[in-house]
Amino acid sequence: MKNFILIVMLSFFVSCHKDKRVRSEKGGIDVVTNIYYNASKGLDDHQQIVISRINYWEQDIIELVPNINIPEIIDSIFYIKDSVYFNAGNQTEAKALIFKEKQLYEIPKNLYHKKSGAIWVNIPIYGYNKRKNLTDTLLYGRKQFKRFQVFTPENYSIFYIAKTDTILPYSLNPIADCDYGGRLERIDSYDKKRDLFTTVVLLPRRNLDKEAEEIFEYNHAVDRIYVNPRQNEK
Repeated sequence: MKNFILIVMLSFFVSCHKDKRVRSEKGGIDVVTNIYYNASKGLDDHQQIVISRINYWEQDIIELVPNINIPEIIDSIFYIKDSVYFNAGNQTEAKALIFKEKQLYEIPKNLYHKKSGAIWVNIPIYGYNKRKNLTDTLLYGRKQFKRFQVFTPENYSIFYIAKTDTILPYSLNPIADCDYGGRLERIDSYDKKRDLFTTVVLLPRRNLDKEAEEIFEYNHAVDRIYVNPRQNEK
C-alpha cells in the first residue's frame, strides 16, 4: 500500500467563553479520508480510509479503529474517559470490558499521546493566524458552510465549518469551531511536494455502532448491579 502521512486533529469537549450550545449525549462520529495520489494528473488513483468510528454515551466513549484495507474488520478498540484512554483489546475481549474496572485497576494513558485511530491535539491549525476567509458555500446539495483557507510553502488547505448549536465530544479543531461558531466538518488539502490531495470529513450520526452499543449496554447492566447488588440475587 502506498505510504502517506495523515494527522487527523480531534479534541475532547472544548468550551468557548461565549459558548451556549448543547452537548450531544449519545451518538457516533465517523472520520473518513479520501486520498488522491498524483492529483495533478487526475483523481482516478484514489483510496478511501475510515480512520475512526467514535461512539459516545454521555461521558463514556468507545472508539473502533477499522482495518485500513478491510474496514469491516476492527483492528483496535479504545475506551476513552475525559482526557485519558485505555486499550480495550480485540472485539472479543472488549465485550467483557467494564469501565469501572479499567479506571480502578489500569494505568490510564494520556489521550493526546494516542497514535492509533483518531489523533487528539489541542493546538491551532498550522498557519491559522495567516488564514483568509472565503465566501460561504453549499455542500452535499443543501448544507451551508463557512470557509477559510490556509497557505503554507508545502500545502494549500480549505476548511469548512457547518453552522450548528450542538457540541459533539470530538472536533477536527476546537479553536476553529469556537472562532466561527460552528463545527469544522471537512478539510481539503493539497500537498504540493507529493502531489497528494486529501479530504478529511467528519460525519456525525445519531446511532451507535452495534459493537459499541453492546459494550455500553453491558456496562449499564453492571452499573445497576453495583447500585443494587441484592437485586441481582433475587
